[in-house]
Amino acid sequence: MAQQKYRVIQWTTGTLGKIGIRHFVDNPVYDLVGVAAFSADKDGKDAGELAGVAPVGVNATTDLDALLAMDADCVFYTPQQANVDEICRILRAGKNVASPTGYFYPTTTKAEDYAKIEAACQEGGTSYHGSGIHPGFVGDLIPLVLSRITSRVDKVQVYELVNFGHSLAGAVKYMHSMGFGVTEAEFRARPNVLTDSIQFFAESMAQVAEGLGRKIARVSDEIEVGLATKDIQFYDFTIPAGTVAAQHHIWTGMDEDGKPLVVFHAIYTVGYDNIEPVWNLGDIHYKVVIEGDPSSEMLLSGHDGADGIGRPYGYVWTAMAVVNAIPAICDAPPGVLTHADLGLVRPRGVVRG
Repeated sequence: MAQQKYRVIQWTTGTLGKIGIRHFVDNPVYDLVGVAAFSADKDGKDAGELAGVAPVGVNATTDLDALLAMDADCVFYTPQQANVDEICRILRAGKNVASPTGYFYPTTTKAEDYAKIEAACQEGGTSYHGSGIHPGFVGDLIPLVLSRITSRVDKVQVYELVNFGHSLAGAVKYMHSMGFGVTEAEFRARPNVLTDSIQFFAESMAQVAEGLGRKIARVSDEIEVGLATKDIQFYDFTIPAGTVAAQHHIWTGMDEDGKPLVVFHAIYTVGYDNIEPVWNLGDIHYKVVIEGDPSSEMLLSGHDGADGIGRPYGYVWTAMAVVNAIPAICDAPPGVLTHADLGLVRPRGVVRG
């Protein structure tokens, strides 16, 4: 029996966009019909060339009006930051939107934006869903899945551990914006990528709490730092002795009774050598812990392929958590879709003959 095919537009060609292009070309369930570019040097180039594969016969374009006039079912929307007006423009043009970059679960703090998105969905007869590895999957779906085999849940703890020292050359561009290489006083005084991310993780907390029949009343935050005991060279970025080389963010979601219900830990470090205090927790993984009856934990880690070659699995996880939901998003009624609305997502075309 022939599978239904979904016509998709890739919106941006960064790291996640390249993953999307390669998947859409390789998966028989999808037809890549358009690619949005945002720089003149990418305009007119074959999408395959931009994604590092053979030519695919679809050229990237900076003409967004032409893209939105195309016959397509869904846009895989992957800019570094989600723009609510841009999302609404796509939705009103009759294209469903799947995104890993923002708007994961409606909360009161973003009620105005979610109202705009919902209105655009109704106007365009389209649907919107935001997901990703975290927020979107590990801190949203996994706690609820693990709770299904639990008699009583007292607390949910979610850990994200990223060891940049594990040959993550691409992380160099994030060192400054994340606050590495500055004094502890400067680190605590200025915003950085992770401290600004609480708004997104708060949506995950709300999704877990409400899935368990509770609500998050407030979120507290604290930070622990590890300092370099000597200069640390990370590719072309230097972390001077005495400056931040590791950081542990702890966000605690309190329920209506003032009890900590959902706690998120984000631990980012540039290796483990020459840093105090020592947090030798391994390389890159996620861990979900349910404290209750019985207490349980689930670990998600990536592994090298059978060929012994490592893959950028964190990025692939982020992209595929959304891409594999595209058929369900397209087939759903118009509106903002949460995980609860989508139910059990069945990936299509991931097993290929």
